Amino acid sequence: MRLRRALLAGAIALAALVAAQAHQVNLSVARVTLGDDRSVSVEVGIKGSDADRLAGTKIFDAQREQVDPALSDASAAPIIAYVAAHIAVTGADGKACAPGRAVLAPDGDGVIFHNRFSCENVGGDIVYRSTVLTDIDAAARQVVLIGDGDNDAQALLDAARTTVTLSAPSPPLLVTLQRYLTTGIEHIFLGYDHIAFLVAVVLWARRLVPVIKIVTAFTVAHSITLSLATLNVVAIPSAIVEPAIAASIVYVAMENFFTRNIDGRWRITFAFGLIHGFGFAGALREIGLPTNAVAAALAAFNIGVEIGQVAIVAIVVPALIALDRLVAADKKTPARTASLVYGLSALITTLGSYWFLMRVFGAEAG
Repeated sequence: MRLRRALLAGAIALAALVAAQAHQVNLSVARVTLGDDRSVSVEVGIKGSDADRLAGTKIFDAQREQVDPALSDASAAPIIAYVAAHIAVTGADGKACAPGRAVLAPDGDGVIFHNRFSCENVGGDIVYRSTVLTDIDAAARQVVLIGDGDNDAQALLDAARTTVTLSAPSPPLLVTLQRYLTTGIEHIFLGYDHIAFLVAVVLWARRLVPVIKIVTAFTVAHSITLSLATLNVVAIPSAIVEPAIAASIVYVAMENFFTRNIDGRWRITFAFGLIHGFGFAGALREIGLPTNAVAAALAAFNIGVEIGQVAIVAIVVPALIALDRLVAADKKTPARTASLVYGLSALITTLGSYWFLMRVFGAEAG
C-alpha cells in the first residue's frame, strides 16, 4: 500500500470536464524497480477516467471521483491488455524480457497495473519503454520513478521520449531545464482557473504600468508559496487550496462591478497569488523534482509559468484595447465599454462559483 500511495497520492489528478476542473495534465505514473536477479517490477498508475477512455470500460464514477472496485475487477482484462501492449522491458539491443502474469488493482480514483519481467537472459543495460496515454494524446506524460525508495531517480516520458535506461546516468541539466520549462508553460495554459483569474484582474486595464504591477505581484507571490510547498516547508491540503483558488476568481470578477481602480489591484493580486502558488505546487508535485537538480527544475517550472501568464496578459489586454477603439464613438479617446467588462466578469463569476461548489462538495463526497 505504501508503494501504491506513492504512485497515486500526488500524481493522478487528471482529466474531467474542462469547465469543472483545472489542471488537466494527461499524466500516468510508473514505478520501475530492478532487482538483484535482473527481474524488473513495473507498476503503472492510471486515473480511472483515463482507463475508461483507453480501454472502453466504465469503471470510474465521476460523481464520487472514485473507481468502482467491483467494476474494476470485472473490466480488468481490457485495461491490462492496453497497458501490456504499451509498455515493454527489453535489453539495450531490443531483446524482450519475459513478462509474468499481469494484475490490476483499484486504488481510490485510479487503478494500478502490475507485472514482473525476467531479464536474466538479457545482457547489458535494461530499457523500460512506455507509450501509455501518449499513443492517443501527444501532450501526455508519464513520470517514471526508478527504484523502491522515496528519493530514487525519476524520468519524464512523453511522445518524443518513450524510453528510459534503468542503469543510465541522470539526464543532462539542459534537458531537465527544457522539460520543466515546457511543463510550466503547459500548466498555465491548461490551468483554466488561473487564466480566468488573470483575465478578471486586468479587465479594466488600459495602461501598461498597472498591468506590470499586477503581473509582478502575482509572480512574486506565487513564486514564494510554490517554492515553500514544493520543498515541503509549508503544506496545505488541496481540499483547501483548490476551493480557495476558485473563491479568489469570484472575488476579483465581482470586484469589477464595484470599482474601476486598476492601480491598486496589485495588492489583492499579491494576496491571492500566494494561494495560487500552492495550486502550482500541487501540479509540480505530480511530476516530482529530480533529486540531482531540485533548484534548477523548480526555477525552470516557475519561469515556464511566468512565460505562460505573460503571454496570456499580452493577448488579453491588447485585444481589449483594440475592441475599445473598434466600438468607441470617439476614436481619439476610446473608453472601456462597461457592458463588456460586466459581461465577462459575470461569466467568470459563474465559472468561479461553479468550480468552488464542485471542489467543496466534490471533496466532501470523496
